[in-house]
Amino acid sequence: MLERHEVETFLTLAEELHFGRTAERLRVTTGRISHVVKKLERRIGAPLFERTSRVVRLTPIGHRLADDLRPLVAGMEDAVRRAVEAGRGVTGELRVAFLGEWTAPVLLRAVNLFRERHPDCEVHVHEAQLANSRSSLVDGSIDVLIAAYPFDGMANGPALLSEGRVLAVAAGHPLAGAESVSLEVLAGHPVVQYPAVTSAEFKRDRTPDRTPSGRPVPRGPVGNTFSEMLSLVAMGRGVLPVGEHTRRYYPRPDVAYVPIHDAPPIRRGPVWRETNTTERVREFVRAAADTARRG
Repeated sequence: MLERHEVETFLTLAEELHFGRTAERLRVTTGRISHVVKKLERRIGAPLFERTSRVVRLTPIGHRLADDLRPLVAGMEDAVRRAVEAGRGVTGELRVAFLGEWTAPVLLRAVNLFRERHPDCEVHVHEAQLANSRSSLVDGSIDVLIAAYPFDGMANGPALLSEGRVLAVAAGHPLAGAESVSLEVLAGHPVVQYPAVTSAEFKRDRTPDRTPSGRPVPRGPVGNTFSEMLSLVAMGRGVLPVGEHTRRYYPRPDVAYVPIHDAPPIRRGPVWRETNTTERVREFVRAAADTARRG
């Protein structure tokens, strides 16, 4: 077994590739760094670094050892952090947000239950927009977002809401009076597009490039917000597949919502950055799931 200081020394030198900077970071002498590395190399039976008077490089064996050790060390650190958080209880601050007005009631019920369970943790509630939903999770200004799936590159689940899909069309559109339509109709009409910052997987799900049978779907104009996208629909610039809750939260006399009978349901739930899976986040997701089961 490797000692903790041996692993720390090896990984720091593998990152810095400089004995002086490694010694400075670890607050030891360069002689100590050299001693630890030599001891590791004797144990392994092969050089881990190529050392000259000018450069320090990892050998292939050193590269592999570093790649194998990094996730193990990160996992150990996460385990210790989770244990410390559990011992302290859930405290501090949690920033949660909803994307789409129909997710707000679900979020607020989860917030109320979370506060009952963890009164020492302050919860801040925000509304996210299409343009900043991902960036807010990435930069840490939001810890958990209630949004529609798929949300690629993020941890998510469980689903709290499920709804059918409808096609938003202008009130005077030929499809406005239909009882229902198929996804195949998208091949015959431009589809309004989500802004560029929206995740690629989400856009493929909502505004696909092809119908289920493989027919190409013409691309319509891009909207910067959901309301702007519906306005483009109302102007006759294109159609837009949306969730059926849009009828209730975005009722417009200039837009008709036609059920899509062969589309899978839209699911919504908590989304968060995997590396930000703190005890606060886990407990909030648990509270959200519990409120969904009760409701």
